[in-house]
Amino acid sequence: MPEVAPVAGSGTADSEPGQLEQPETSGQPVEPAPVEASPAPASATDAAPSSATDAASAPASATDSASDSAAATDSTPAQAPAQTEAVAQSDGPAAPAERTAAPAEPDDAPSVPRARRRGRTTLLIATAAVLGLVAGTCAGYLVQADSEPTKLPSLSQPAVAQAKGDGPEPLSAAQDDRVKTNGDLRKLLLPRPKGTRESEWTGDDGWMNLTEYADSYKKPAGAFGTLVADEFRRAAVVGWRQGSTYSVEIRLVQYRQEESLKASEAADNAYYWAEKDAGTNSRPLPGTGDGMVYVHTRPETKAGYLPIYSAEAHAWRGDIAMEVWVYDTKPIPKEKIMDLAKRQVGRL
Repeated sequence: MPEVAPVAGSGTADSEPGQLEQPETSGQPVEPAPVEASPAPASATDAAPSSATDAASAPASATDSASDSAAATDSTPAQAPAQTEAVAQSDGPAAPAERTAAPAEPDDAPSVPRARRRGRTTLLIATAAVLGLVAGTCAGYLVQADSEPTKLPSLSQPAVAQAKGDGPEPLSAAQDDRVKTNGDLRKLLLPRPKGTRESEWTGDDGWMNLTEYADSYKKPAGAFGTLVADEFRRAAVVGWRQGSTYSVEIRLVQYRQEESLKASEAADNAYYWAEKDAGTNSRPLPGTGDGMVYVHTRPETKAGYLPIYSAEAHAWRGDIAMEVWVYDTKPIPKEKIMDLAKRQVGRL
């Protein structure tokens, strides 16, 4: 077993073996000098400096193996502890071993706050929502499962006893307006007065098809599509001329009315456009509910032609819309258009 020899210090020649001298520079380890093997056992010393010049010596205990001894630390932070250990080998001087202990952390060091985990609140809310949904579904299922099934009524119903005796008598042709409107509309038009000439635009048979009726509008293409959507069925027309400037035209326009009251809508559309003309006087048409008579006091002028005055009347009955038009080169009296409109409504 190797033996530890006394370490030579910087003292006198006759100083006792095993003493170490503390270096003046604090905080730096001191490299020990080589030692010679000695038959006498010696002890290693832990240096604990008390001042810059004085050194304290302590006996070092012999070690059974070549392991390093634990390092002693100085209580003063400004001075770093130095520990040397010399191990003598049997065949020569041993190399010194050096260790430096890390300084202890002061007790009054500020504590670092722990970072809070992100997303924890969101996860809790999501979990609670899922649990609530599952619980509600389960509760609803249990309620329905425990309830008794509702009994459905039987598909077979008892026969309803019919009333005895004859049913109501059908309406006569005079009472049923549908009989009149499903017949020949031309018979419902005012007859052409004697001494007047037939207008050329009324045709030979007194009927107007969809294309002919759409041509009477200022924009025939748009009117054609509108009439198709409004379920146009047919139109009957009569007209006459008296003298060289006076003319009359009466139309009865019938709609199918499978989805809505198109005859009423057609009358409302005529009211709107008639009132838009400037210089127009309007009067309600008696016996029609919402029928109106319009007299335009401002003529329509065109270069090379005489001024044209006009008056019109509009009303509706069932699925038929009535239109009455009067034209002349001089102002038209209100009584004339009113008389024509009253007589035509009476025939409906």
